[in-house]
Amino acid sequence: MTVSGILTSGKGRLALGVAVLSALTVMPTGSAHDLGGAPTGQKPTVVLVHGAFADGSSWNAVAQRLQQDGYQVVAPPNTLRGIPQDSTYLNGLLKTVKGPIVLVGHSYAGEVISQAAAGVDNVKALVYVNAIMPDKGESFAGLSGKFPAAPISKAFKQVPFRNGDGTTGTDVYIQPAELHATFAQDLSQQQASVMASTQRPIALSAFTDKLTEAAWRDKPVYVLIGRQDRAINPSLERYEAKRAHARKTVEIDSSHVSLISHPQAVTDLILSAARGAGHQ
Repeated sequence: MTVSGILTSGKGRLALGVAVLSALTVMPTGSAHDLGGAPTGQKPTVVLVHGAFADGSSWNAVAQRLQQDGYQVVAPPNTLRGIPQDSTYLNGLLKTVKGPIVLVGHSYAGEVISQAAAGVDNVKALVYVNAIMPDKGESFAGLSGKFPAAPISKAFKQVPFRNGDGTTGTDVYIQPAELHATFAQDLSQQQASVMASTQRPIALSAFTDKLTEAAWRDKPVYVLIGRQDRAINPSLERYEAKRAHARKTVEIDSSHVSLISHPQAVTDLILSAARGAGHQ
């Protein structure tokens, strides 16, 4: 769960982007069937999937580092409408990428990549960053209920919505006044204020959607845990890593938005996954 338009670079400088600029930053040129295109034996394409309250620009600092190291990067949109919709969309995109893939999910996207990667043989590794990792038949609500609730659970705001076909639902936002303390406390107040203003909601139903597949049972897993995560209980993240028999687990002193506050640590873990999959 991170937020659009936030890029931390250099010594804490903040650059604000928009979705179009983000797409230009992280999306390769060419048509859809050319996404990735890395020949077998060469560097994999890294697919970065954002979580709730976010868009792909939350990966900007990580994407830039990976591109500087010669990796092709794709940061697709995650519609945040629920596991069935989001994982189906991502699964279709993954099937357009030629060559090996390292698939990375932050927060809610951990659920999405777990289901979307099932049966996609060229996904060679899964990287979970401050992420949710339910098993087949589990939901986030059911899994997180095994541990004390994270502070963010008291900071949500629910807003009803109506679809074009007349169906209705409920969106979940973080209350702006609570976002810094519960979501991104290792960023500046200014950064958190922008994140609060630009956040994208997640459908309430996503919290109770149950996975029908869990690709982490069959693919190599790499996990990053933020010790000061106030959106997902770090004890839950440790439990998930142990259950998945993660090849590598890294703990850092970070809030939930480690991909923004500690992009180098996140990048290093992704590079470990790429090397572990047999690619340099």
